[in-house]
Amino acid sequence: MKIGIPKEIKNNENRVAVTPAEVLQLQQSGHEIIVESGAGLGAGFEDAEYEKAGATISRTAKDTWNSEMVMKVKEPLPEEYSYFYDGLILLAYLHLAADKKLTKALVDKKVTGIAYETMQLDDGSLPLLTPMSEVAGRMASQIGAQFLEKMKGGRGILLSGLPGVQRGKVCIVGGGVVGTNAAKIAVGLGADVTILDLNPQRLRELEDIFGSDIQTLMSNPLNIANAVKEADLVIGAVLIPGGKAPKLITEKMVQSMKDGAVMIDVAVDQGGIVETIDRITTHDDPIYYKHGVVHYAVANIPSTVPRTSTIGLTATTIPYALQIANKGYEEACLNNSAIRRGINTFRGHVTHRAVADTHALAHVPFDELVTEKV
Repeated sequence: MKIGIPKEIKNNENRVAVTPAEVLQLQQSGHEIIVESGAGLGAGFEDAEYEKAGATISRTAKDTWNSEMVMKVKEPLPEEYSYFYDGLILLAYLHLAADKKLTKALVDKKVTGIAYETMQLDDGSLPLLTPMSEVAGRMASQIGAQFLEKMKGGRGILLSGLPGVQRGKVCIVGGGVVGTNAAKIAVGLGADVTILDLNPQRLRELEDIFGSDIQTLMSNPLNIANAVKEADLVIGAVLIPGGKAPKLITEKMVQSMKDGAVMIDVAVDQGGIVETIDRITTHDDPIYYKHGVVHYAVANIPSTVPRTSTIGLTATTIPYALQIANKGYEEACLNNSAIRRGINTFRGHVTHRAVADTHALAHVPFDELVTEKV
């Protein structure tokens, strides 16, 4: 199979879909790998390294996209839609619930859109989302600590406090992978950390992990409102696989916060859980203020540490990519339910129910479509 690796064009997206190590694996399995020139530079991988591993270096995005399967990190931007064609297999973080235009473009061009974030194991875990959620959670606390500095526009709070000085308060809404990793860093920084989650069993697990270093609360409107009001840093860490994130933090809650407090919504690429986060920001211009609160709404947080993120991501994606390339997507889906759950668009249909419901589009299960003749 001919596999294309284009250069990411999202603002300051420095990750790349495969490293030279993965190129070698794909090439040894008999596949042809086309890497756009400069695709790996942001993560520290030179064109020469890809060539040495067996890839062909392409000088244009168009030539790279002229492949049977394209692997990306972030979702295609509108300027890339013209590269779509009937039968293309696209692997990336698609986040279609937050992007109706991209959903329609994939459907109209009959692209097989496989979303990393909806590949789900039978136990409910998300193997390809997990490494980037780990990075995003850890970075959220680190970034929040920076923007609490007065020179960055925050309250002038040191999360650890000092002897005789109160510690900064961190409120994390969501106790999954993002929330747990955000807590690890926040606790490590010495902050006063509260985690809210809907699942009592998950709260028990978090107490087993962190002990008395955190406060756990059931996630409900009253508890969220009280925790947000008291917080210096709020981190939104709620995920509905494939679906749009629920608005759990209302504008009224944000209005109750202290001037210079910081709000970071890691779920912004799925629509976000904060009512006052009404736009996605970029690494070039990451924050804006509303009701005196610093709002950080960057959708590709892991790209701030692209070397770590790329290596962590590609180690988990390549086994799935190899199955698809070696067997074809239909046989791969029959043999691996996680891949089947990852297919969001196929033959002009939306095959993921959460995406279809979010955009009020017809949902056709993948299993129904593969029984038809190709």
